[in-house]
Amino acid sequence: MDEDERTAPKAHEVGMVIDTMSVDELSQRIALLEGEIARLKAAITARNATRLAAESIFKR
Repeated sequence: MDEDERTAPKAHEVGMVIDTMSVDELSQRIALLEGEIARLKAAITARNATRLAAESIFKR
């Protein structure tokens, strides 16, 4: 299989084989995962804010 014929998966899977990935591909994976981490942290922040707002209503 030629380098050009190989297609990288669009999403990273935990534990997937990375031995054949180039430095550029690995860097792209890191950027993808960092973006996903930021998205997940934002969701946690939003859910905590919602929970705190609900708790404040019931503590009156």
